[in-house]
Order: sequence, then structure tokens, then C-alpha cells
Amino acid sequence: MEKQYDKTVLLVMDMENGIVTQFIKDKNKLLPVKKAITAARQNNIQVIFVRVGFSAGYPEIDSNNRAFSEIKQTGKMLLGNLETDICESCKPNCGELIITKHRISAFTGSTLEIILRSQQINTLICCGISTSGVVLSTVREAFDKDFNLKVIEDACFDADSEVQQVLMKKIFPRQAEVLTADDWAESLCSAGVTQ
Repeated sequence: MEKQYDKTVLLVMDMENGIVTQFIKDKNKLLPVKKAITAARQNNIQVIFVRVGFSAGYPEIDSNNRAFSEIKQTGKMLLGNLETDICESCKPNCGELIITKHRISAFTGSTLEIILRSQQINTLICCGISTSGVVLSTVREAFDKDFNLKVIEDACFDADSEVQQVLMKKIFPRQAEVLTADDWAESLCSAGVTQ
């Protein structure tokens, strides 16, 4: 018999050291992310970590890509370096997937869609850094791919607070349910799935 959340995945996106250190100065700001991860694990919801990273020599980066060309010039975000490891506050458990992407969306240049389709996943719970980057690109693409979507508002971070508000209040609600980590955790408890 299929369990209620067998077709749901929590996507924790771009929470690697090299990105977290740019956006998060106070580690307490990561508490909603940790709460979402804990709620997923307690309710047997698969957690998938998505990170951006590149091979030596950056063969994945086209010179026409402004954002990633700048990364290439810095010599950062190479796979195998500490900066592409998921931050300690959100560390994956043994057996949890870490998917590497080479563009902004979690789908582009990764195996994410193949994995989701192979497991018949139809619902994505999204959080990460940055809201106007990976979260926006992934939500829009996932919506076009007909996934059910939820965005954990307080577990998403952006350098521009105005952009954060516009996305959470005006853009995302057109494609996804927007809620807090507490609200999502409580919804799982009220559904009677916590063991």
C-alpha cells in the first residue's frame, strides 16, 4: 500500500558552503531549513540536496553565460572542494541524494528529472539559496513539468528583501503553495503521518 508521502520530495537547493557563506552570516537563519529537513525525515519524505559545481577546467561553462563565466574566473565552485560540500547545518544523512547541476535551475544539467520520474515523484517541496536564482528557476520549470509544488518561505533566502517579498507574495502563489517551515511541519503532523 502506498504511503501518503511516497510521491513527495524535499529539495534543499544550493546550500553548499560556497553559497551559504555569501548569504548567511547568522547560522540561526538556517533553522527553518533544518526544521524542514527534520520534518521530512520524520515523515519518511525523501530529501534531495541539489548543489552547483564544476569539473576541473570548467568544461560545463560557456563563455556566453555571464554569471557562470564569472565563477570560472574566480576558480571557485570546483567539485571536490569544500565550497561545493553541503554546509554542516544542513548535512545530508547517509544515503540521501546529492545532485550536481551546472546551471541555475535544479533541472538543468542534472539528473534530477530522471530520478523524480523514475520514482514517480509528483510533489516537490522547495527551499534554498537564492530565491531569485535556483528557487525561482526550479519552481517555474517544475510547474511547466506538471509537478505539485510547495515553497518553504522562511527556508529560502535572497540578497534583495524586496525581490524575496515579490516572489513569495505575488509570483510563487501562481504556481505553488507558499508556507513556513512550521506550517509545513504542522501539516504533516495533522495529517497523522508522524511516527
